[in-house]
Amino acid sequence: MERKVVVTGMSIISSLGLDLETNWANLVQGKSGVGNITLFDASGNQTRIAAEVPAGFDELWPKHIKKRAADQMTRVTKMCYVCAKQAVAASGINFEETDRNRCSVILGVVSTANTSSEKGTTPQNRVLKSMANAMSAWISLEYKLAGPNFTVSSACASSAYALGLGYDMIRHGMADIVIVGGADSIINKEEIEGFNEIYALSAENDNPKASKPFTKNRDGFVIGEGAGIIILESEESALKRNAEIHAEIKGYATTSEGYNIMAPMKDGEGIALTIEKALNNAGISKDEVDYINAHGTSTTLNDRYETMAIKRVFGEGAYKIPVSSTKSMIGHTIGAAGVIELIVTIMSLKTGILTPTINYDEPDPELDLDYVPNTAREKDIKCALSNSFAFGGHNAVVVVKKYV
Repeated sequence: MERKVVVTGMSIISSLGLDLETNWANLVQGKSGVGNITLFDASGNQTRIAAEVPAGFDELWPKHIKKRAADQMTRVTKMCYVCAKQAVAASGINFEETDRNRCSVILGVVSTANTSSEKGTTPQNRVLKSMANAMSAWISLEYKLAGPNFTVSSACASSAYALGLGYDMIRHGMADIVIVGGADSIINKEEIEGFNEIYALSAENDNPKASKPFTKNRDGFVIGEGAGIIILESEESALKRNAEIHAEIKGYATTSEGYNIMAPMKDGEGIALTIEKALNNAGISKDEVDYINAHGTSTTLNDRYETMAIKRVFGEGAYKIPVSSTKSMIGHTIGAAGVIELIVTIMSLKTGILTPTINYDEPDPELDLDYVPNTAREKDIKCALSNSFAFGGHNAVVVVKKYV
């Protein structure tokens, strides 16, 4: 018997705040988290801007992590761990009263960011800090969970893939609670140089509006960093403990384009296929979709092909669906992006407020959808999509609906 999967807890750590409430308030106000890079000396880099997590995180994590464990974690692993504790606390789950054999952790992780920007790495902790499975393992250890804990890696769609796997486990009765999400930072000299070499990053270092998805003069994405965690739970489990239910996950789809290691399939064919599959898997008709949280990177091809895909799927109806990009405010958080942007989508469902695409000053005449330009908008929505796409042809679309 297939079960309903609901969201009972969530949190975000990003350049716009160290908790969900602060992030949401800043997103609704259309603030930008982009600034000059401080994590390393970027003076020799072509790109010298990014959306860094505030320095106040260094005062936050010691309240949650003991020193011995902290010495074995990277800064990004600490973000994930703290974010998970915030989400679990928000969910009200007491694991002492829960069957831990039916609780799991699945995270989307590209790496733990034990890079040249990381401080405190020694021969004694290098292995533990670098383990790709470290984030899920630490969370599982914290709550002594006995269900599977593991990570999945599909570049910028990683945490959306993790959510899909957690959804399947609960829906098919293999777990009651799954902690899903991800964390990432590629703000280091080498990776920024690498992305500059393939012309993926904005190099408008003196422009406070450098991340400008769907505009005519977009010139690449701005790197962000952070963590996002969602508590997935079976409806039965949530109702049994009288938990607050934030939304229902109706379904998802993942696909591989098999086309190009870097570029999306021409004219958005692969993206359109993924949206179609997600709607079919969720049992949602096209006219039920009220909002799309776009992948919206601010790169030439992504924004063009994502727009074309939405128009291919929804036809004339595409012009009635608001589409906005969270990355315009917090940059591209890579492995964490899928879940962070899904949380933003769920908050829109809960509050009836759509977050904007900021820096939308010069529209691209070829991209003609409603991108919720520059200012948040009140709109009662019942069903929404969250899009995530990645180098390697990894596509993921999640369908989420207001819980009734």
